[in-house]
Amino acid sequence: MGPDRLPPLPEGSLSLAQKSAAAELATGPRGSVFGPFVPLLRSPDLLSPLQKAGEYLRYKSAFPPRLSEFAILIVARRWNQQYEWHVHQPIAERSGVPAEHVRAVAEGRRPDGMAPDQAVVHDFLQELQSNLGVSDATYGRALELFGERGVVDLCGICGYYTTLAMVMNVARTPLPDGVAPPLAT
Repeated sequence: MGPDRLPPLPEGSLSLAQKSAAAELATGPRGSVFGPFVPLLRSPDLLSPLQKAGEYLRYKSAFPPRLSEFAILIVARRWNQQYEWHVHQPIAERSGVPAEHVRAVAEGRRPDGMAPDQAVVHDFLQELQSNLGVSDATYGRALELFGERGVVDLCGICGYYTTLAMVMNVARTPLPDGVAPPLAT
């Protein structure tokens, strides 16, 4: 992977805007600057609204954690994003995503035996990421189960976690010390 290109900034080097963005993260549900927010701190005017969108998408979207965390894993796998997977895989399993479904996504396979709502999330995101859009049939299934807000939020989850994956892949954000890469590349 190579060395971390955008490591944590020394505390004394932060601009007022960076300090404000870091404080915003520290007082929110995330509690600190970590993972993708380390490189994003270089652009505090991007970080601040982006993390607010992420807070909505992760904690308040139209989806229960069982589906939103499953969606995050699908995006992380698409981008081979080790850090994102490392963080969200245990959350997904605690939220009710079966371990065998997590394993299938990690291996690039469509999980067997998914609940109908989980299958729609999977198929919608696979189509969106592979085809840069979704078929009328897939859109109709998503609309029927999740409504228009759900369709938009699912696109938002995909876009937000894709952005984080791209930033971390470019920055070469490392896994915590002693953690082996969870995804085969």
